[in-house]
Amino acid sequence: MNKLKTYFNWSSGKDSALALYHLLKDERYTVDELITTVNSHYNRVSMHGLRKELLFAQTDAINIKSSIIELPEMPSMEIYEQKMLETVSRLKTEGFTHSAFGDIFLEDLRTYREEQLAKQGFETVFPIWKRNTKELILEFLDLGFKTIVVCANSKYFGEDFVGTVIDKNFIDNLPEGVDPCGENGEFHTFCFDGPIFKNSIPFTIGEKVYREYDSPKTDNAICESDKYGVWYCDLIP
Repeated sequence: MNKLKTYFNWSSGKDSALALYHLLKDERYTVDELITTVNSHYNRVSMHGLRKELLFAQTDAINIKSSIIELPEMPSMEIYEQKMLETVSRLKTEGFTHSAFGDIFLEDLRTYREEQLAKQGFETVFPIWKRNTKELILEFLDLGFKTIVVCANSKYFGEDFVGTVIDKNFIDNLPEGVDPCGENGEFHTFCFDGPIFKNSIPFTIGEKVYREYDSPKTDNAICESDKYGVWYCDLIP
């Protein structure tokens, strides 16, 4: 059987790791590249604030070819879509037919991804779509994955929360209304060990920083004012 040549949209976090784990076990697909968007102003993974050096250490440990899409600090949708189109066009010429994601239940985001990629002839794959998020995070831990919180929405969490390694006690003590996987953007993580890695990724915890951003006009789930705050924990290779 000819396997479907697939690239995976790698965020560096736990949902990506678990989705990739399941995709690698699915005999219909071959995962030949990991793609990550990076904020070129800070040289860090978009949204997560993770240093590029740790991203590269992580993808090296997964042992799948990786590449980055460099975006400006605050990209417009036009710039974002143009950068994505450039990458997808290259992948298409290299024989890729499928694009995989670690999304769980954000319907609007899935529809957007499907529509944009269909224009280029790509099909999408969502290995952990609609799974119960409490069950997902428990499965993630039971499989031996390890992950640390690198950023968190200040509506729910303070400075002490970032830099926490997720365990079952962590899940049991999340504030009411917070998804166990942070699927509504409540927190993001860096996955540093587990069954898809040939080695654990070493790091030390650095400075914790608070930043404020303009609220997205369409995101009522998290942002109910003009600004929202995020705590970041710098991880040092």
